[in-house]
Amino acid sequence: MAYKQKSARNASRGPQAIGDVLSELMARRGYGRVQSAASCEAAWREAAGPLVAKYTRPGQLRRGTLEVVVAHSALMQELGFQKAKLLESLRRLLPDEGIENLRFRVGSVD
Repeated sequence: MAYKQKSARNASRGPQAIGDVLSELMARRGYGRVQSAASCEAAWREAAGPLVAKYTRPGQLRRGTLEVVVAHSALMQELGFQKAKLLESLRRLLPDEGIENLRFRVGSVD
């Protein structure tokens, strides 16, 4: 009887598509977040430009707000003036991320 139960359980699972297995593995290991962070960083560099990108780095994206770490307060103030333009560029470059706002904070960008 135990053999039949075990067999029935395995039959209900059956073979899985490789794409489903890989998606599950990536979700478990957190690779999706790493890939998302890398694409977010590349988009930030493009939206901000090379000079600004040198003194900033994108942080976490939470509830539609992307945190951007800035090297010093003068640049943070300047980015505040450019916020609408930066948001527009980021939304165009990362349409699936749902970026609705930017929050700047002074911190280490190393």
